[in-house]
Amino acid sequence: MSKHWKIAGINFDHMHMGDLLRLVYDHPSAEIVGICDDDPGRMEETIENFSIADDRVFTDIDQCMEQSDPDMVIICAATASHADYVEKIAPYGKHLFVEKPFADSLENADRMLAAIQPGQELIINWPLRWYPSHATAYRLIEEGKIGKVREVHYYDGNRGPLAHGADKVVLEVTAERKAKSWFYKKTAGGGSLLDYLGYGTTLAAWFNDASSPVEVTCVTGGDPSLDVDEHSITICRYADGTLSKFETKWGTFTDPWTLQPQPKCGFNIVGTEGTIATYDLEPNIRIQTRENPEGEIISSDDLKDPFEAPIPYVLHCLDNDITIEGPLNPLISRIGQGVVDAAVKSAAEKKTIRLSTIGTLKM
Repeated sequence: MSKHWKIAGINFDHMHMGDLLRLVYDHPSAEIVGICDDDPGRMEETIENFSIADDRVFTDIDQCMEQSDPDMVIICAATASHADYVEKIAPYGKHLFVEKPFADSLENADRMLAAIQPGQELIINWPLRWYPSHATAYRLIEEGKIGKVREVHYYDGNRGPLAHGADKVVLEVTAERKAKSWFYKKTAGGGSLLDYLGYGTTLAAWFNDASSPVEVTCVTGGDPSLDVDEHSITICRYADGTLSKFETKWGTFTDPWTLQPQPKCGFNIVGTEGTIATYDLEPNIRIQTRENPEGEIISSDDLKDPFEAPIPYVLHCLDNDITIEGPLNPLISRIGQGVVDAAVKSAAEKKTIRLSTIGTLKM
């Protein structure tokens, strides 16, 4: 790296802020120059973990941007606030790194894209992109091992968004915490669908050469006393008649990063010449091909720096003027967001939604 990168973290709604700032803290060419949240208490753990000086802690966004002068800003706001934060910070001309999902609607995702200036990057981080098993599946697809992808079947989630914090620290889930959390507020972009469906639909767009479906049907479920869903199943039909399925769940029996629940969290990918089963954080994947229909288990790739995590990858791309690709590219992420929008509409109206073009719902 030829540049020393100054990075600020703004808004601590999402617990992933701590994970991302740890990547900055550990990076030899990066520095945390500022953190900002209107609730100082939410920054205390980060201040302690990374020994952040008082003059780098802010409660006002403009003061943070003007005094810390970062090269890139990490935003971990509630989903429904993503567009507001991007529009607020984008005029400073800094690169913007937004933690998943893209937004709470395609309209707001497009607001984010419209706010970006020439030479400025908008990056959408999807942590599943960095699981070695899924990266290996993508490599095999690109190598043509299973032919053209025709179906993607996805199941993912966790015990619930309040069951863990940064660095996956286990936390107690209480009714009081649920009542206060944006994750359980519809107006804030809460619910398992908005939390996890974009993972599946965005990585599916990565796996299947940026294809989008023509029809989307979704059903949601969970505790009826809650304001948001805890479970969703989305079926996508593509122009060639193929179907893919995407399921999200808060309340899996175990968290996939500790012990895989059943059903397993991850993807089953069906191609014209074979299939791949890739599960979250597992050391191996399974592939079938026409030459080897009985299948074989192969080790997941050992991802090497800077291709093993989002911050090293993004800084490598920025430093070398390389296009940021895959799910982190907002154009791929936008395809996933279009499917999410249709799923939300389908669940609300209890009918199949037809997509005439990505982002335009045929009424």
